[in-house]
Amino acid sequence: MSVTHDKSDVRALKVLLADEDKGALRVTAGLLRELGHEVTEMAIGVQEAADMIARDDPDASIVVVDQDDGHALDLIDEISEFARGPVIAIVEKEDPEFVAEAAKRGISAYAREGRAESIQAAIEVAMRRHEEKLRLVEQIQRLESALERRALIERAKGILMERHNASEREAFDLLRDHARSRNRTVVDVAASVSEGHALLPKARD
Repeated sequence: MSVTHDKSDVRALKVLLADEDKGALRVTAGLLRELGHEVTEMAIGVQEAADMIARDDPDASIVVVDQDDGHALDLIDEISEFARGPVIAIVEKEDPEFVAEAAKRGISAYAREGRAESIQAAIEVAMRRHEEKLRLVEQIQRLESALERRALIERAKGILMERHNASEREAFDLLRDHARSRNRTVVDVAASVSEGHALLPKARD
């Protein structure tokens, strides 16, 4: 879904708002709705925010920083731990020290309070960074999976080389031919070889 705001297309998101100041939350909620986003909930406390995340699974979460920086940082900590989407801080004025600490706690971007364009820009930056992070995680998982498959095949080859007095190439051919004849993958056969070897009794001294 997309809406038009200031002649630019933006993706509408479900947003959780969190702050101890209900008035500040209402102001920011109004700006978000003008931008075309859906404000799912407005949380005051840390536990309340965690409960709302579990229930509503927002696309992004925004912490409005009022007077109590410590409370805002606690909210960022809690939301970053449980939220699926990115966390954004909205600050009343430029505060590099707070922003640096908030970044350590998990925010992806920040914006100035009361400025719709700044908030929308922060949302777009945060979503882009979040998507890049997800892609990186997927790449790492694929790499780890590939390395695990390679290690499994190497282990099975070693077992077959020892058991059949075969060369490395012959051991791989045994795995591949067996896989083809049984309509299985080489990795699947390698896992069976490794599991079967583990079940063999240990050689007696």
